[in-house]
Amino acid sequence: MVALAIVALVLGAILSLPGRDGDRSQASETSAARLQAAFDARQSDIWVEATGEVVRVLPDDLEGSRHQRFIVRLRTGQTLLVAHNIDLAPRVALLSPGDEVSFRGEYAWNAKGGVVHWTHRDPSGRQVGGWIEVNGRQYR
Repeated sequence: MVALAIVALVLGAILSLPGRDGDRSQASETSAARLQAAFDARQSDIWVEATGEVVRVLPDDLEGSRHQRFIVRLRTGQTLLVAHNIDLAPRVALLSPGDEVSFRGEYAWNAKGGVVHWTHRDPSGRQVGGWIEVNGRQYR
């Protein structure tokens, strides 16, 4: 019985190692749940990482700093506007509805689900900044 318990513990530790598919999926679900909680509580200024599906690519916002904009749906069903500053980071190439996108940025609440911005390096170097990843390529 003790040997069986040890085997179960070892297998559990191996399956929870970073980089395993199950681990990534669980991390994505945790991030989506955190974003849903931030939306429900009307919180802003929260750094988040998540993965979702592009549901719509919008025209660039050209007022002030230029931003590439698209809407992502998380596994929870929540939608987010991603506003990626293309004056500070490269444009995400060939982005289309249906693409899976991972991102890190700062979340700001709005009634439509929220906005994620700061998906780029901090030009002043004071904070880590964010990124967008599509098809194995990271944009920051």
